[in-house]
Amino acid sequence: MPEPYVLVLYYSRQGATATMAQQVARGVELVSGISALQRTVPAVSANCEQTEEDIPAEGPLYCEMEELRDCSGLVLGSPTRFGNMAAPMKYFLDQSSSLWLSGAMIDKPAAVFTSTSSLHGGQESTLLSMMMPLLHHGMVIAGLPYSEAGLMTTASGGTPYGASHWAGKDNSRPVDDTEASLCRALGRRVAQLAVDLSG
Repeated sequence: MPEPYVLVLYYSRQGATATMAQQVARGVELVSGISALQRTVPAVSANCEQTEEDIPAEGPLYCEMEELRDCSGLVLGSPTRFGNMAAPMKYFLDQSSSLWLSGAMIDKPAAVFTSTSSLHGGQESTLLSMMMPLLHHGMVIAGLPYSEAGLMTTASGGTPYGASHWAGKDNSRPVDDTEASLCRALGRRVAQLAVDLSG
């Protein structure tokens, strides 16, 4: 039987969300008995059709619906688009109705993370927008508790709703140590919940 895994599923345009995903995956790997599987989603055209090749030129592979179905936990990441998740992530989730009909995602732990160009550019609303389809799937949503010291000291990203990053006006600000630590904490929390909930 294959080892259970937490799916770290993200879309990244400028690279910050991909960096966060790597940190989330590192956090997952801190928990024994479970691994991290990083996947991304393809960009979409103005007609909302997939426009990319089946295999990306670099980075993780595109997520297959079976990989979402078979995960023990999910951590979802997207850059902010006007206070909402990016269209490619929404397009992918919109195709998951078969999993909703079968109840395949019920009672699995899930969490979310995001990156924004402006400090008050919709981090929290984006995180909440990503939670909604997960709630419809019956997943158990995990945030970041205030026992994570970085939530009280961060001057950029980090919320109780999930990990976040402030990329700056030109998207050149790197993920700082506190933001990275909160990403790892989020991955570790979902992984531990996945292990605990699986019995």
